[in-house]
Amino acid sequence: MKQGSVLIGFCGDVMIGRMVDEVLNHRLPQYLWGDVLPLLQEMDLNIINLEAALTTSARIVPKVFNFKADPQKIALLTMASIDLVNLANNHILDYSEEGLLETLKTLDEAKILHVGAGRNIAEARRPAIINRNGIKIGVLGYTDNEPDWVAAETSAGINYINVGDLAKVKRDLDTIRHEVDLVIVSLHWGPNMRTRPPPYFVDFAHQLIDNGVDIIHGHSAHIFQGVEIYKNKLIMFDTGDFVDDYAVDPILRNDQSFFFIVEVSKNGPCSLQLIPTIIQECQVNRANKEDIPMILARMQKLSAERGTVLEERQGCLFKRIKNDT
Repeated sequence: MKQGSVLIGFCGDVMIGRMVDEVLNHRLPQYLWGDVLPLLQEMDLNIINLEAALTTSARIVPKVFNFKADPQKIALLTMASIDLVNLANNHILDYSEEGLLETLKTLDEAKILHVGAGRNIAEARRPAIINRNGIKIGVLGYTDNEPDWVAAETSAGINYINVGDLAKVKRDLDTIRHEVDLVIVSLHWGPNMRTRPPPYFVDFAHQLIDNGVDIIHGHSAHIFQGVEIYKNKLIMFDTGDFVDDYAVDPILRNDQSFFFIVEVSKNGPCSLQLIPTIIQECQVNRANKEDIPMILARMQKLSAERGTVLEERQGCLFKRIKNDT
């Protein structure tokens, strides 16, 4: 940890249910993370979107895909130094309220922070506040998926938001902005397999930055989208999939993404490094030499469309942001 700064690792969707859960019943837990595990363990803070309930519940909700993992698989997250998970997504209640409550209990017992869902609406909206190296970081979680799952005063659920509902986020920001140095919003938004955010998503992201957000951690599309530096703040519109068992689209390549490393100071994000990754056989690894040029070129193109030029350095991408101490 460099004095006066914090290294934050951001991952997209981490889906450890279904076939991943089964595969890991017969392998050592570190298998899941492949050669990315040392990178995760080097970070000062790691944030992911957890795309599966940690539950033994059999109360399945009728839908196309339902994801859960045995609660004992929490060891996978602690091993990888996962500090905080976003739960505001379209799978956390796949096994009903019972599944969500067991997930919350499992995370709490493992001392892994969570945002975006809770036992009631107050808990679902509650920020997580983390102190690293004298820098206080506040994290909020939202989703525009599954409006029927919204938490209420006396019932568990997610922190649902309509994209564009700035007033709701602003109320939450107003409660924590004076307590922290930086604010991160983790946002599970939009439909699957979209290479670019729609214009109103871009507008909303800009409005969030204008109202005090420093970093937007987007996910949901299952493929990565471009990044944007806006007013010296960072927008990761979609961080893609990090590990799962999903079928791979041969054109959109949802098996390819990045490990997003953001260095921050008290003034905001200072730099962004993108390390290309690939998912194979329920395992994430750093991308191989054959895949790297295609992955990098795609991210550079998408980010350039947002006015952000990413520099290639030794098989990775890099961007300096002007918020150093």
